[in-house]
Amino acid sequence: MSQPWQQQPQQPGQNPYAQQPQQPGQNPYGQQPQQPGGYGYPPQQPQPGGRPGGFPGDQGGFPPPPPPAGRQGNAGLAIGAGIVAMLVGAVVYGFILKEAEVQIGYLAAGTGALIGLALGKLGGRNTVLPFLGIALGLLSVYLGQVFGLAMAFSDIPGAPGFFDVLIDHFGDINEALKSELEAIDYLFYALGGAAAFSIAKKTGS
Repeated sequence: MSQPWQQQPQQPGQNPYAQQPQQPGQNPYGQQPQQPGGYGYPPQQPQPGGRPGGFPGDQGGFPPPPPPAGRQGNAGLAIGAGIVAMLVGAVVYGFILKEAEVQIGYLAAGTGALIGLALGKLGGRNTVLPFLGIALGLLSVYLGQVFGLAMAFSDIPGAPGFFDVLIDHFGDINEALKSELEAIDYLFYALGGAAAFSIAKKTGS
């Protein structure tokens, strides 16, 4: 009966301390082979939505194209057209004011919209033109009231013509407007300026 501490007899010529034979071509101390990297750098993990090493969501590692620039225009031409629109709107405003003998809110807004359309269409994306439209809209409502009073005075029998009243009695007309100024007049001024600003900004962008 053999004892547990007794070893099995070795084969002749066998080393009891030798390890098991390795497979041919296998390095017992070597690591697992890694995938070769490009240009001497280790491979990168692919980014979500893009290629390895690119930005997330890009196409082929290139940044997205810049947004298109706003529509460009001619600021000088737009200002000239805005002044013409202001004068035309003031004449129409004054004529209707003389005939109706009362101010109408949508006329002030329409005059401002005409100014804003001229500024926005010809001026393009310009941050100054909408604010210029406010000034022209206010001036158009004021001149419309002046023209309306001058037309009314010129219709009086024996009174001078429209241009004579407008030039010779401009101070009297201005004083009459100031004395008759009411809260509703401020609303008309606000409508003219706001319409010119909003239309110029929308059509110019």
